[in-house]
Amino acid sequence: MAKITILGGTGYAGSNLVKAAAAAGHEVTSFSRSLPDEQITGVNYVTGSVLEDGTLERAFDGAEVVVSALSPRGELEGRTRGVLEAAAVLAASRGVRFGVIGGAGSLFVAEGGPRLADTEGFPEPVKPEAAEMAGVLDDLRASGTELDWFYVSPAAAFGAWAPGEATGEYRIGGDVLLTDANGDSNISGADFAAAILAEIETPTHRRARFGVAY
Repeated sequence: MAKITILGGTGYAGSNLVKAAAAAGHEVTSFSRSLPDEQITGVNYVTGSVLEDGTLERAFDGAEVVVSALSPRGELEGRTRGVLEAAAVLAASRGVRFGVIGGAGSLFVAEGGPRLADTEGFPEPVKPEAAEMAGVLDDLRASGTELDWFYVSPAAAFGAWAPGEATGEYRIGGDVLLTDANGDSNISGADFAAAILAEIETPTHRRARFGVAY
């Protein structure tokens, strides 16, 4: 059993991971600005903004793994990269494994590029988010070896608008977007969470990014 803290644990990706980790018997703490409408028995829900002094420090207290499911939206727009840089410093100093859930925008559509966010049809309003999360990945890759991190990107079609169903199956990729035989790139919230939990329980991507899709 691991002590897992999830930043942004009430959002789409975060709540799926909270559910999966709790069901697997881990000690789970969720940090978010507000409490969810439905709380999972056994999960420790903590409220507070990561922009407030002391919140990040509290999130790392007693944790073995901290996973960020924060999105650069609302009050975190343009500030997520700095928050996660500070979180990475805490993780390195405390010997905590640090995971970041990013988007699909920084994945390449083929070896050598371009990135999905730079292709025709990628939603313009989402491009700033994709750029900020790509910057987070750059920062992690430039970090010192004392930081044990992983960064995970979902399929192109991922979110509350396409929840899908739990199948218990998924594929793991690298920096190139995974697609199926029809050229589609999908993953359900439950199966994406299962892939992240598998990485937490049996680390295979140390200081690396991986992608998840069907």
